[in-house]
Amino acid sequence: MSVFRFRNWIHHIPKDWMLKLVSLGIAIVLWYFVGGEDIVNKNVMVPVEVINLPRDLVISNQFKKEIEVSISGPRSLVLDIGNRGLSRQVDLAEATPGTMVIENSNDVINVPRGVKVLRIQPKSVILSLDKMIQKQFPVNPVTVGVLAPDFILKEIRMEPDSISITGPQTVLSQFDVLRTKPIDIAGLRESTQIQIPLELDQAIIDLIGETTITADLDIAVETVQKKISNLPVEVKKNGVLQRVSPATVSISVALPKTLLRNKVDLRSLFTVTAVDEKKDGQMQVKVIPTREFENPVRVLRIEPPVVTLVEEATAVEPETDPVEGEGESSPE
Repeated sequence: MSVFRFRNWIHHIPKDWMLKLVSLGIAIVLWYFVGGEDIVNKNVMVPVEVINLPRDLVISNQFKKEIEVSISGPRSLVLDIGNRGLSRQVDLAEATPGTMVIENSNDVINVPRGVKVLRIQPKSVILSLDKMIQKQFPVNPVTVGVLAPDFILKEIRMEPDSISITGPQTVLSQFDVLRTKPIDIAGLRESTQIQIPLELDQAIIDLIGETTITADLDIAVETVQKKISNLPVEVKKNGVLQRVSPATVSISVALPKTLLRNKVDLRSLFTVTAVDEKKDGQMQVKVIPTREFENPVRVLRIEPPVVTLVEEATAVEPETDPVEGEGESSPE
């Protein structure tokens, strides 16, 4: 009987009241799973995302890449906030060179419904925008130490000898050249090739990173120019020594300093001859070292460079007339 009466009572309930009862039940369920949860506060780090930066501009300062956001909401939503990929977007589509202060208001973070942003630190993001330029920098070598005695550093060739850098105009305008870290040449006696890092300011390192180049060191023996006078020109023909004019020449030579220290007789180091290459009697003077040298010796100048062969005249016996009266008989 009681079951029948309950069904009869349900039957007489208006339909709109049935809808209200269903809505009430759903609201109770939602309250239980959402509204009934504990409300918690949490600090999360949110990345700053720069978008639409013009191609001819660059951010030249170091700014905070993350901001701290304090949020409040149901425990399940707050704990899941890290999986939602939140970010603080900064749109620079209309940016111009200069300093921009971007305010961090609470509504710039797009949080889920039911979660509230309480505070953002820092309150603003400061960006320095600069013109992007390209500049060519020569690479200059820096050396320390002293070569071995009597050796000189003729040249240092850099590979590359210049570097092109693209970056903020205000940064690149502070520099004119790039320099190597010190190259130690102490005691070197011969040419060599080394890899050497560049000595870079941190602002340049931020643009191109640590950079190493190749240095070719051209090292040679130190020489001294000397003039040697009155060297006889020796020309032989069929084993016979010939006369030339002039008979002596002077030469200018580049000699290693080490050779001069030994106080060698410089005239003994060379012989001089001449060759009639064009068969015109004008003989080109040739200087020939009398021995092999440990370090090269260079002949810089010959004075005069040409000599002339002196033709010897052949002596001829003169014919003699008979003496008057010779062979004649006197009259008796």
